[in-house]
Amino acid sequence: MLNVNSALKKILNTVPSAPDWAIDRAALEETALSVMLSSMKNVQQNPAFHGEGDVFSHTMAVCGALSQAEEFRSLPERQRQEVFLAALLHDVGKLRTTRLDNGEWVSPRHSKVGAQMARDLLWRECGLCGTPEAQAFRETVCSLISYHSVPVHVLGQEDGALRLMRIASEGLAAGDFSLELLCLLSESDVRGRIAPDTEELSMQVRLCALMAEELGCLKGVGNYASAYTRRAYLSGRNVLPDQAVYDDTWGEVILMCGLPAAGKDTWISTHYPDLPMISLDYLRKEMHMRPEDNPAPVVREAEERAKELLRKKQPFIWNATSLTRDLRGRRISLFERYHAAVRIVYLETDRETQRQRNRGRAATVPEAVIERMLFSLEPPMPWEAQEVDWICT
Repeated sequence: MLNVNSALKKILNTVPSAPDWAIDRAALEETALSVMLSSMKNVQQNPAFHGEGDVFSHTMAVCGALSQAEEFRSLPERQRQEVFLAALLHDVGKLRTTRLDNGEWVSPRHSKVGAQMARDLLWRECGLCGTPEAQAFRETVCSLISYHSVPVHVLGQEDGALRLMRIASEGLAAGDFSLELLCLLSESDVRGRIAPDTEELSMQVRLCALMAEELGCLKGVGNYASAYTRRAYLSGRNVLPDQAVYDDTWGEVILMCGLPAAGKDTWISTHYPDLPMISLDYLRKEMHMRPEDNPAPVVREAEERAKELLRKKQPFIWNATSLTRDLRGRRISLFERYHAAVRIVYLETDRETQRQRNRGRAATVPEAVIERMLFSLEPPMPWEAQEVDWICT
């Protein structure tokens, strides 16, 4: 059961429902989304692709198209809530990314930035953190935002099938997410524009859905011969999803992930007290370095110690915040070069528990620093490693 605080309840009360499926704009203005939605009115778009005008006008048109879709109306209530919330916030990233480039409005990377902004708001204002239900709801919304433009472009991409399978795998973690929901949002996004290519792009979305159906990942995560095969395929190796690929790994390296005070040290001491651990915090103390010092020497030393363990084929734990996909990717690449199986363990707790734990730490992390780290957080997804666990502490 999803724990709904007052801020989230106000938002969810605006989700269109039978019998009229109307969008209550006045009610939206009384929610935690009001500032973002109002700010969208001041963000312009390229009129060649958005004849409807500013981002707010487009967003309302997208929500209207979504509410009129029979596929939306037939969804279970929770999925209607998730996809409608994603529609409301699908272009929120344009608030931070829109600029004039050679006389034209552009918004590079607005999908990724929008997912970060949505996660930050849902975590802080709506309390969607610290329970499996909250995680699944929040990350379903964020995945929909992050990939909402993919269905109109993926068919022309050389690695289109791989990309769809990789995106679909996020449903293993964000429980309600599926390519079917993504295509529904993308179709509504297309219908919410005034542009000459609306029908063409709408067809692209439908063809994307057909492609996903043929791949077996439209409504699910796809079928794989094993977890090792899934990792091999989704990492781009020349294998097939149903191929029984020989597993040449010798053991497991655990990569910890989570904000400060999420409970990483406690979890490790409880579950793996005897496993060697490389901790960036401990190394920093050992090397007499302050948190604000250049981290490069600490990371270099940590990597050298990791290589020593990897050469011995010794399982171990890499204990750091590991908040971004790029940072995790560098570590995972190192571990897998030595044929280790990588398991990411992502820990999360509610905000009040995190604050209490942080206050009890010997070295308290400033709240402002944690807020910045929260905005940069990208929870690990199943395609990043052989195993990915989300654990609430």
